[in-house]
Amino acid sequence: MSKQSKRREALVYHAKPTPGKIKVVPTKKHGSQRDLSLAYSPGVAEPCLEIAKDVNNVYKYTTKGNLVAVITNGTAVLGLGNIGPEASKPVMEGKGLLFKIFADIDVFDIEIGTEDVEEFIQTVKNISPTFGGINLEDIKAPEAFEIERRLKEELDIPLMHDDQHGTAIISAAALLNALELADKKIDEVRVVVSGAGAAAISCTRLYQAFGVKRENVVMTDSKGVIRQDRENLSSEKAEFATHLDLHTLDDAFVNADVFIGLSTSNIVTPEMLLSMADNPIVFAMANPDPEIDYNLAINTRKDIIMATGRSDHPNQVNNVLGFPYIFRGALDVRATKINEEMKMAAVRALAKLAKESVPEQVNIAYGETRLTFGRDYIIPKPFDPRLIATVPPEVAKAAIESGVAKHKIDDWDKYEEELLERLGSDHKIVRLLLNRARTNPKRVVFAEADQLDVLKAAQIVYDEGIAFPILLGRKESIEKLKEEIEFDADVPIIDPKDDSETERKNRYAEVYWQKNKRKGVTKYSAEKIMRERNYFAAMMVDEGDADALISGYSRSYPTVFKPMMEVIGKAKNATRIASTNLLLTQRGPMFFSDTAINIDPSAQELATIAQMTAKTVRLFGMEPVIAMVSYANFGSSNNPRAKKVSEAVAYLHENYPDMIVDGELQTDFALNSKMLQDIFPFSKLAGKRVNTIIFPNLDSANITYKILKELNATESIGPILMGMRKPVHILQLDASVDEIVNMTAIAVIDAQQKEKRAEV
Repeated sequence: MSKQSKRREALVYHAKPTPGKIKVVPTKKHGSQRDLSLAYSPGVAEPCLEIAKDVNNVYKYTTKGNLVAVITNGTAVLGLGNIGPEASKPVMEGKGLLFKIFADIDVFDIEIGTEDVEEFIQTVKNISPTFGGINLEDIKAPEAFEIERRLKEELDIPLMHDDQHGTAIISAAALLNALELADKKIDEVRVVVSGAGAAAISCTRLYQAFGVKRENVVMTDSKGVIRQDRENLSSEKAEFATHLDLHTLDDAFVNADVFIGLSTSNIVTPEMLLSMADNPIVFAMANPDPEIDYNLAINTRKDIIMATGRSDHPNQVNNVLGFPYIFRGALDVRATKINEEMKMAAVRALAKLAKESVPEQVNIAYGETRLTFGRDYIIPKPFDPRLIATVPPEVAKAAIESGVAKHKIDDWDKYEEELLERLGSDHKIVRLLLNRARTNPKRVVFAEADQLDVLKAAQIVYDEGIAFPILLGRKESIEKLKEEIEFDADVPIIDPKDDSETERKNRYAEVYWQKNKRKGVTKYSAEKIMRERNYFAAMMVDEGDADALISGYSRSYPTVFKPMMEVIGKAKNATRIASTNLLLTQRGPMFFSDTAINIDPSAQELATIAQMTAKTVRLFGMEPVIAMVSYANFGSSNNPRAKKVSEAVAYLHENYPDMIVDGELQTDFALNSKMLQDIFPFSKLAGKRVNTIIFPNLDSANITYKILKELNATESIGPILMGMRKPVHILQLDASVDEIVNMTAIAVIDAQQKEKRAEV
């Protein structure tokens, strides 16, 4: 994508359909006059009076306990510098979004229009009663040090300047584990720090708290080594000035054990790496380009342990591993501050988590066979679902033990369960899906690329590294649309009706005719069929000229399904083809089957659909908990429609006893675990959270998922075809761009899985 196109996409993302990235959503009923009289006057007076009696009641009756302010004056925004408070607002909204999706913390972003330290401090103090915590962001040094110091002293709620402490906490966890792998003692290692800003100062102070000796630290800035004989040093730089006879970064590298880069790109050379001690630890964290290229570094030193700030290399030092979970723990015990004990607890929790067995969901997300603690895995991955139940409890315990908590937690097991519940209905699974596709992108045919939305989706998957698109359709139309949306990548464009494709069409027609000549297909009709894009696209996949295909945007499902069955057909061991839809609901990801293929399946066919769906659910790193639904509960009806469901369940219980599946069951009992536990405690689903529903027929499945999708604006991914011999997936008519992108990721993952099975 061109720079201009990326710029436009970013602007459209922030502007449409609603400006900005966050909004306020009511949490209470508000549909009736009674509701409004409770929400405001006169009912609101009651909680006001209770808070007036005891100010701590504000946590009981308002959002304060889950509300963080992300505050800046816009003086040091990302790599943009001093761009002012208004221009910093998109970044602060983005930070608020991260707080919400990773730790379920609500955020108001506040941009303050002053660079005066005292005015800034007074403003924050004056608004602090609104919030349960404050995250300072993008404030330039050295003012940032004074602002944080003063506010920590003068406020009684948790406060952290993430630019200083976020990187420090994550990199400290990585450092502890790297030192263990390198068999080095923290109080003996020589550390070189490139950069002397807020992050570098905070990192070095935290490393010292864990045992790094000050005399073993050499810090550099743009003028070279920070030495004691340098004039006009700030108090922060003077704190780390060395007495050693070193002048340049090159000098500092000699025999160093650890390099911490928080400066600028490409300032470290291979020669400098070679001058380091054995098993060097190199954290090159400048963004977007590190102090030394990752591949260059690992090729220069085979014994290196390396981390960067980038997601496309192992060991990403990513602040999102820290700040959401640290504030979560601090808020949940109403901490009066975030102290050193709490930060160190977060470090230890992250370091420990990296040594534990990694859930399959994380392996799947990152395309790994098995992530294990080692040189390429010294800190957890940002998508690790255990983070929310691992870091906040340790932070909360540290707050309690250090005496800064106003609220105690007695049942830690219950607290961890509550934390896991907070993961809720966000879009983590979509991020996992796209990330997994990127690990091994495949060639995907877009059979309707002359449709604008399909082409937009193809552009996105190309730019995001999800797939290599092959565009089918009228070449002139596609090129015109590509120019319109500034899709300037050189990707294949194929028009099956174009004479330039005659040789390929004839080859495909010959293969198709040979397979179908005893089914009434003539060679002439085969050649004619190959002019149709869905047959042509299916043949591309079947013949290995593409890895997967996406179609169905502009044509009915049966119309597109027919050529897929004729050309591709069922997988070798599949007895049926079926489909499932993944819906991102308020209660979390839910799979609905069969939403597109089997009109009125028999009991045996329902059992097969359940088995196929279970395999698909596991592809997403989830353990399937399956309810087979009906209008009846556990034999309450002798109607054949209900009995076929109970027969399917009986078959699964007998032949697949380890499957978590039960029915026949009404949908409300399937989704309400308390109702199910109270009325049917014998069920295999009792006490469990259902994530998969098998419907008795196509009517009920298709109608239900489409109602949910439209009434609740629930995002749907699918239908995902199951049981096909090759990766082909059919969109719902008029699918959105996002839906097409998500389905493309599914097609890529399907191709990845089929490739693995073929290799075995």
